[in-house]
Amino acid sequence: MGKIPLLLALISTLAAPGCNTANGKGGKTMPGFKISSPAFGHNEEIPSKYTCEGADISPALNWEDPPDKTASFALIVDDPDAPDPSAPKMTWVHWVLYDIPASTKGLAENVKDLPAGTRQGLNDWKKTGFGGPCPPIGRHRYFFKLYALDEKLPDLHEPTKQDLLKAMEGHVLAKTEMIGTYQKKK
Repeated sequence: MGKIPLLLALISTLAAPGCNTANGKGGKTMPGFKISSPAFGHNEEIPSKYTCEGADISPALNWEDPPDKTASFALIVDDPDAPDPSAPKMTWVHWVLYDIPASTKGLAENVKDLPAGTRQGLNDWKKTGFGGPCPPIGRHRYFFKLYALDEKLPDLHEPTKQDLLKAMEGHVLAKTEMIGTYQKKK
């Protein structure tokens, strides 16, 4: 296989649902570690009930096969296509959670009572909790990124995504993600 087809095969593998990556600091790839939702599949449209055009509630999420030494999880949901997918200028953060207990296998739809010990960070509306897709123009991609960490993090006092990523440095055992898309109907 030539260099170009091999590179394309690698890129396609990394873009697959349940794709996971290590942090490069002692972490390793965990092929079985994956996140999914019963509401939509990887690279499929997010139903409008989870958006600003619907009830604006969080979708149910499930995950499986985290690394054995997982002490906690962190979840970041963001949109790299803001404000316009043809000329993105920023990544809009929709949800930040951390210190999700290692025993947790997912989150219920419209989760109100987070698993005991779970902490919330600030989304780009400067609020805690889930803020659903509400793209001003075009079809946007929403990345649901789940990180398996080797420790429970200290209280970061409602961190931003960047604060959380900094605190997680050197503690990511594996990462998995799925992508949903959405374009306003009205």
